Amino acid sequence: MTIIIGRHVSKLSGYAPAIPTPFSADGSIDRAAFGRFCERQIREGATALVVCGTTGEAPTLRPSEHHVLVRLAVDVARGRVPVIAGAGSNSTTHAIELTKDAEAGGADAILSVVPYYNKPMQNGLYTHFRAIAQSTGLPVILYDVPSRTGCSLADETVARLAELPQILGLKDATGNVARISRLRQLVGSQFRLLSGDDATALSFLAEGGNGCISVTSNVVPGLCRAMFLAHRQGHIGETQQLARSIADLTAALFLETSPAPAKYALNLLGFMSPRVRLPLVELGERSRATVRAALERIRQVHPDYMIGPLETARLPASEALVGLTNVQIDA
Repeated sequence: MTIIIGRHVSKLSGYAPAIPTPFSADGSIDRAAFGRFCERQIREGATALVVCGTTGEAPTLRPSEHHVLVRLAVDVARGRVPVIAGAGSNSTTHAIELTKDAEAGGADAILSVVPYYNKPMQNGLYTHFRAIAQSTGLPVILYDVPSRTGCSLADETVARLAELPQILGLKDATGNVARISRLRQLVGSQFRLLSGDDATALSFLAEGGNGCISVTSNVVPGLCRAMFLAHRQGHIGETQQLARSIADLTAALFLETSPAPAKYALNLLGFMSPRVRLPLVELGERSRATVRAALERIRQVHPDYMIGPLETARLPASEALVGLTNVQIDA
């Protein structure tokens, strides 16, 4: 299998948004809203677009919808940033099918989650990911999120998998920041270590991480990027100041199961409907009030770092999207 190293994926760093999947009133994918949002994220400095992941409600997407979303993101990106497609499953066969579909759709890499519910042993996890890597020419980024999967990759298993040429990184959503320095010693300096936990992202970077696949950067991409750059340049005071604002918003965006809070915030900013697919439901009023208050605090302190003006929440949805870049999307 010829390895196709996607555009800049082997050096991926900084903040990459985990893109939510917008839905229309009839429950179908809102392709126009998805395309506009991807375009806006690129213009705001996203280092990659991560689609069809947990934040994209991947478990509820049909295979045809998975294909459409990957193709839409690739068409919007036009090579400016890499597109990383979620292609995970607790069935190895299904994960391989999703991986091949992502490759056919033009993705630059795939994000492959630890199999959920099955609770495989470490050798089973190794064999699962090796089979996926051997099925594709795309780079593979592992995704370890035990709070959702009920199972986790051991450090030694990550190190074994890092020896496979296609596997070039790990999205770590364990929240265990101490793990990063251990992993770095095992996998070397070129392996991409990416946080999947916004609440601990700064500590993750401080321990040697390369970046973050982020929910919060959907809402405040400029703020996340500014914090990342301030940290990299050694501006400790500025980094801590920006981190406090990010932490406040992150707490609100994870009050209830993601992506419901993030979708509600993006609705207030005029980008997409707050609709989620069952078994998820939209936020209750108390959580909505908390998200609104967090956005208002950001607006008062860092208005230029929000992805859109909060005032658009007062407009009908059709008007709230006016002014965003028009993206041509083929059906």
